[in-house]
Amino acid sequence: MSRTKYPQLPRIMVSENGRFLVTEEGAPFFWLGDTAWELFHRLNRTDVETYFANRQANGFTVIQAVALAELDGLNTANREGRTPFIDNDPDYPNDAYFRLIDIFLEIAASHGLYVALLPTWGDKVAQLWGDGPIIFNPETAYRYGLFLGRRYQKKTNILWVIGGDRPVQYTGRDEQPHDDLEIYQAVARGVREGLGDKPAVFTFHPNGSQSSSTWLHNEPWLDMNMMQSGHGGGHDVPVWEMIEHDYKLNPPKPVLDGEPNYEDHPVNPWPSWDPGSGYYIDYDVRKQCYRSVFAGACGVTYGHHSIWQMFETWRTPINFPNRDWREALDRPGACQVKHLRALLESRSYLTRIPDQGLLASDPGERGNHVQATRAEDGSYAFIYLPGKLPVSVNMDRMRGPQVKAQWFDPRLGVYRLITSYPSSGVQTFTPPGYGPDWVLVLDAVD
Repeated sequence: MSRTKYPQLPRIMVSENGRFLVTEEGAPFFWLGDTAWELFHRLNRTDVETYFANRQANGFTVIQAVALAELDGLNTANREGRTPFIDNDPDYPNDAYFRLIDIFLEIAASHGLYVALLPTWGDKVAQLWGDGPIIFNPETAYRYGLFLGRRYQKKTNILWVIGGDRPVQYTGRDEQPHDDLEIYQAVARGVREGLGDKPAVFTFHPNGSQSSSTWLHNEPWLDMNMMQSGHGGGHDVPVWEMIEHDYKLNPPKPVLDGEPNYEDHPVNPWPSWDPGSGYYIDYDVRKQCYRSVFAGACGVTYGHHSIWQMFETWRTPINFPNRDWREALDRPGACQVKHLRALLESRSYLTRIPDQGLLASDPGERGNHVQATRAEDGSYAFIYLPGKLPVSVNMDRMRGPQVKAQWFDPRLGVYRLITSYPSSGVQTFTPPGYGPDWVLVLDAVD
């Protein structure tokens, strides 16, 4: 297969106000991610072209993937018959294995995509669950990080994600405290030193219902907090509360949900799954994505249960996937999240703040929770309504004298004009009868 010339995408940095990501030229960068954890492990070059082309067409900007994959990523070879290390020794990387990662990074860049690269899944650090085996201590972790940093210092489309679905500090199943902070610090230090003076964004992928801020907010290498609202808490996990918590921390750092409920993932499959509980659908995806971003996140990650594991019918299924990964590429949620990105990029980007003070009515809980955001100067506001209940708005949060109101359809990405109102008093809006969810869009008319 011919190689597409590798373009140099602009590197990504944290904005001056510490709330967003921007390119090195200062342009806003919205993290619209997809979890493709097994990308390097399970796809061949033809497959990855198909996958990246689809994600580019659907508006994604970031692909989250793991160098040392979760599903026996050390001992089961990639599609070219290569494993990562000689005798599972991280001091002896297999160049042929990492050459395929090199190529995949180049193909991603040719599609305008960044890769959020996890050096390793967490089971190679602490085997609470998963295939393992544990191969890292602080010394080997540092040297492995240094190897990756040096290898990829010229690749401009990498965002670095330390960790991999594990806590940093915890009480294990044997009730003995365990602390892996030194190992994660070491791999981050190694990567950072290997990159030299090249700017890069670092974050950490935690286990379910946790945020990197729990252990790492004040780590100097951590540029952005990532949480995992996850798949095990049922519908409507209050991710907005998790975002709000991290948003208020000092120093300010961007924050996002790096793993909300996947589309077509079984609802609460652990320790056993009742098929009557069903699967998360596109509506569940939209609710969590919009409400986390409107609560102050710098982006969000979509995920599909078949795509993270690149499931094919001949593979061993993990937690009841219901379709081949290729069939999952254009599921409704995957095709709809681009409308969230388009909405955010259609107004002044770097001045957006969360503001529940816009709401004169009760914001509600869980499935009924309403989330609001606006520009600092009151030039626009977005309010996400997950259902058909009306919402009352404090119009004086908008600048005047008039405010144009529209409904934005998060399924189709189209607007439906309401009318204009004075920027004073309280105004109540009732969403259209079909939906179920809508975004109320308010724009100052001045």
